[in-house]
This record gives sequence, C-alpha cells and structure tokens, in this order.
Amino acid sequence: MEAIEELAVQPCTSSLYLRPFRLSYRQNGTKKFWDFMRTHDSVSILIFNTSRQCFVVVKQFRPAVYMCEIERHHPQVFQNQDMESFPSLEDPLPAAVGVTYELCAGIVDKPGLSLEEIACEEVLEECGYRVSIGDLRRITSYRSAVGVMGSRQTLFYAEVNDQMRTSGGGGQPEEGELIEVVEIPLGESMKFAYDEIFPKTMGVIFSFMWFHNNIAPKLPKK
Repeated sequence: MEAIEELAVQPCTSSLYLRPFRLSYRQNGTKKFWDFMRTHDSVSILIFNTSRQCFVVVKQFRPAVYMCEIERHHPQVFQNQDMESFPSLEDPLPAAVGVTYELCAGIVDKPGLSLEEIACEEVLEECGYRVSIGDLRRITSYRSAVGVMGSRQTLFYAEVNDQMRTSGGGGQPEEGELIEVVEIPLGESMKFAYDEIFPKTMGVIFSFMWFHNNIAPKLPKK
C-alpha cells in the first residue's frame, strides 16, 4: 500500500468524479460568486463484529490527503495555479502520511440501486462480509465539505459475525482500489477515535461516539 513512486502532479481538465463550477448570485443586495465542485453522494457503514467485539474499518492511501501534506512541507508545489505543469516531486514524503482510517464507504453512482443495496455491496467488496438490507440500520445523513462540495453521505450501522465473512475484502483491484481491513477492539475504540497519530475521517469519530451512546449500553455485561 505504501509503495508509492513516480509521482507527478498535473492540471485536471476532466474527471469522472469531480466537476468544478462557479455560481454567481446576489445575496441581501450584494453581488457574490462561489466556486464549488459537484461530485457523487455516498454511503458509509459502521460495521461491528459481534464475534470478536470489534469495529471493522478500512485503511487506504488517499492522494488528496498526501498532497495536503506535500503542500504543507513544500508550498512551492502549488504556488503558481496557472501553470500547465507543476514542479516534479524530487523529495516526496513517505506514503504513510497519506494513509487514512475510514468507515467502509462508496459513492452513489448506480441509478438502479437503493442506498441500502449500495451499502451492502460496499461491505462485501471492501470488508468481505455478506450482509442483507435487513441487517442495516440507518443512522443519519449529513453534508460533506459544505464549503466546496456539499454532497450528502448516508450513514448505516451493520452488525456482523465471523460466519458472515465470505472473503478478505480489500476492494476491487480492477477499479484501482487497494484497501486494508482493520479491526478496532471495542474497548480501545474511543482512545483510537481521538488519537491523532492515526489519521481518520470524521465519520469514524462520530460513528464510534454514536455506538457508545446507543448500542454499547445494551450489550451484554461481561
């Protein structure tokens, strides 16, 4: 996962996932404009393995996170936004700075499938557990990156056990996915959530808190 090489940054002139726009509008009599990006909505799933009393999350390299760290250490890389080519990354950072811990998740890009069906597919592809729509509990939905994208993510909860695991997960290599499945023991989960040594999404922190408030009190006492 961390064998990253031959890095090259280029302008993005077209994308299957991102579409940049500028909105001009008048608000309270003042003329304004705002640059934004349209992208897909998404689903995410908090997975709890009852057999081993642990959360199942995923770990993967995120180029956007990596390049944020690159800019922090080498600000000259993005200084000239009008350049057709960028300086080569002669002194790249270790790939580990771009690896994050996340909930199992996926974009909503299949018009014929419901959010629940997409969530079930993602759990199987990324984490290797076969769940049904009946295994899902909808927690809530929220907006992501409201200053730039504003896309909606719907969060589900699913309980699984060892018998429901049919593969090792890992995503779909043919789509460029390289995902590591990670188990976080329940007793260590809140320490993990707040430990900044482990880069993670807000979804991980929020969902762990939701679990401890709504599910943990109902678990059998040891």
